[in-house]
Amino acid sequence: PTFRDEIYDQYKATRVRAAQELYDQIPLTHDLVSAFGFPVVEQKGVEADDVIGTLAHRLSKENARVVILTGDMDTMQLVSKNVSVYSLRKGVNDTVLYTPKDVEARYGFGPEDIVDYKALRGDPSDNIPGVKGVGEKTATDLIKQFHTIEQMYRVLEHAPETAKNISAKLFEKLMQEKENAYMSKKLATIKLDVPISFSIDEAKVHSADAAKLHELFVQWGFKSLVAKIPALTGKEVGASSGKDDAVEQPAGTRQSLFGERASKHTYTLVNDEKVFQHFLTELKKQKAFVFDTETTSLNPYNAKLLGVSFSWRAGEAFYVNVDGHSAWLKQLKTILEDSKVGKWGHNCKYDAEVLALTGINVRPLAFDSMIASYLLNSGSRAHNLDALAFNEFGHHMIPIEDLIGKKGKDQGTLESVPVENIAEYSGEDADYTYRLVKKFSPQLVSLKLQKLFDEIEMPLVPVLAKIELAGVKIDVKFLSKLGKDMGANIRKLEKQIHGYAKSEFNIKSPAQLTEVLFTTLKLSSEGLKKTKTGISTAVDELEKLQGKHPIIDAIMEYRELTKLLSTYIETLPELVQKHTGRVHTDFNQTVAATGRLSSNDPNLQNIPIRTELGREIRKAFIAEKGYRLVSVDYSQIELRVVASLAKEEKMIDAFKHGADIHQATAADIFGVPVAEVTKDQRSAAKEVNFGVLYGMGAYGLASRKKISREKAQDFIDRYFASRPKVAKYLEQTKADARERGYVETLFGRRRNLPEINSSNGQIRAQAERIAVNLPVQGTAADILKLAMIACDRELPRVSSKSRMILTVHDELVFEVPEADVTKVAAFVKQSMESVYELAAPLVADVKVGENWGEMEALEGKT
Repeated sequence: PTFRDEIYDQYKATRVRAAQELYDQIPLTHDLVSAFGFPVVEQKGVEADDVIGTLAHRLSKENARVVILTGDMDTMQLVSKNVSVYSLRKGVNDTVLYTPKDVEARYGFGPEDIVDYKALRGDPSDNIPGVKGVGEKTATDLIKQFHTIEQMYRVLEHAPETAKNISAKLFEKLMQEKENAYMSKKLATIKLDVPISFSIDEAKVHSADAAKLHELFVQWGFKSLVAKIPALTGKEVGASSGKDDAVEQPAGTRQSLFGERASKHTYTLVNDEKVFQHFLTELKKQKAFVFDTETTSLNPYNAKLLGVSFSWRAGEAFYVNVDGHSAWLKQLKTILEDSKVGKWGHNCKYDAEVLALTGINVRPLAFDSMIASYLLNSGSRAHNLDALAFNEFGHHMIPIEDLIGKKGKDQGTLESVPVENIAEYSGEDADYTYRLVKKFSPQLVSLKLQKLFDEIEMPLVPVLAKIELAGVKIDVKFLSKLGKDMGANIRKLEKQIHGYAKSEFNIKSPAQLTEVLFTTLKLSSEGLKKTKTGISTAVDELEKLQGKHPIIDAIMEYRELTKLLSTYIETLPELVQKHTGRVHTDFNQTVAATGRLSSNDPNLQNIPIRTELGREIRKAFIAEKGYRLVSVDYSQIELRVVASLAKEEKMIDAFKHGADIHQATAADIFGVPVAEVTKDQRSAAKEVNFGVLYGMGAYGLASRKKISREKAQDFIDRYFASRPKVAKYLEQTKADARERGYVETLFGRRRNLPEINSSNGQIRAQAERIAVNLPVQGTAADILKLAMIACDRELPRVSSKSRMILTVHDELVFEVPEADVTKVAAFVKQSMESVYELAAPLVADVKVGENWGEMEALEGKT
């Protein structure tokens, strides 16, 4: 509150409170400004304009030239011979410096009349009433005639006949609103006498506080700004701020943030027999250590192993140059395969694969700092070593580009880099991985994530490594034929689309497509999202236009075909490794916040499952001669999870009796016998069954089922009436998230959701959808991972030549000798169904085939 609130209790009452996030940043801004060395001037009981006005008035009296930088036009009243206002007109490239002449040019009168103008016209943004019924033009005319309201009321009260162009009606308004006019003037007048302490000498430019800026930039993650501190301050800053007290800072020297030798480290190059034997002696004493490979490629199959770095103490590392010293690898093999010695790393799946290809089976993979970071903050994707070294310790790692040269296609490889430089680079990787292990270990314990880490995530790493190394065979000839057929269909669709448009245009160009749809064909854009460049033609928006014109269906089919052609049909053959003749995808554990695995090169998650084209592409994934593919897929696992979490007896009972859950749901909602449920009723029930897991509301259901929002809401209401415990569970989950700031799975996987308490409704609603979805989808993901670990552990006993080769969503795919298909299928099915006990039993469906696209249920087959 300020003195203006005492004058008028409705002052600024119409202002909507800003998001709390804005207010939370104000003290942070003060910290930043102070670190830059700028004085902060503030005073309670007044507004910023009053402090600015006082400073401007005080300094201008001393004949100083004052420039006020602001977007607030209230400050126009402060403009004078020595005071001007610098403001944006249309963004940063169109600015104006207001002098008294500029103010007069804009308003028709000078700065000295601004307050009286506002007293008459009022100011809706500040809820200053002014004179009711007096607008901008009338207020301007009155100011030009009288200049001040005091002079105006003197004339109106004592010599009204001398006033020009004032009607009886206006006269009456002005006299009735006299009190409001004077009050409005008080409210609009910027104070020039706020009691503040200020010295012009404090405002002189001087060096910023480099250490404080560094601390703040690290704390806030302003990584790119850290490197600019020396240029700003003329001082180098070490990386000691933000260090973890638990991590030992050793003697020696280490790379500082700015390439200077400012802090301590010792990274030893192992490049001769004497040093190697000393290193080996020390390594054998360790109960656990960090290892990190250096290679010529990120693809294990194309990579040449150059060396391995090791660390078991902060600030110390050894880089063993194995290039030209292959005998050393044989001596390292014994230790790397010793199951009693813990192996730590950062993204150690890659390192394990590289070493596996040299004949070394690294075990146990006990700690991966990338996975630990992911579990501690699953909502972030910044889990790479460079980001974590900076975020946790304020340390800039040596950029790989600085080591090997140019970026992009012209980038070199480590093979051309002096071995001394590789030792420095690799030693730093191992060193900071060790520091992260030491920092993250107690955090996993305190957040009760250790069990999830030790029993699911870390045991999964070698399983994924095996799957990736096994790879899957691709039918390149089949893809070639499919590509030709698809290319012909794409060209046919192009002609069709151009025919509808009556002109040729680039279908892939959003701008040209917008022109065709909304200008040429005059389709309505009502309800469609807008982008910076115009109306959106994204898939979700085009779906809203389906049925309005045949060109829409043709465009959507064209987009699907071209995407599948470029993403899979043309790309898969290029990904086949010459050494193996197979494709080896890369599975990611640290991307999806739900715990689901993702993959790339190729991305197997995005191959359409239910479309004919998707099935055609899956046919290209084939078994080796004499083998079959066995697919085992969890049936409706997420619905079984939500039924179990909510303790919804009707759903649990339906699952226990093997009922069609969607049919049973439809029967409950529509109040009809199960046998009488129609296809449309079952379809609607299925939509809601899955939709509730993603927080789908009436709008989403209406869009998907092409029904009115009212009908959709009625359907959802009836669904929750028939599933009251599901409704209660979902609401309780959101309430718990609001109170705790996070949600978690049955296994303790956590997603922080501070935004669930945001004052921004859109952000809050998105957080609520995540809160509802994560415990369900995350629990399902955790169960699948447990199943993968269990299958991998026992599969060699069941069939020594069988391999797990793929996992997509809730499905595991195995390549199995024809003679072992039945027993492997039975083993995997039993393993997946018994790996965890839910109230609603887990069920896995088995299919077998020569390729992934043409598979048949195993029931009754041998």
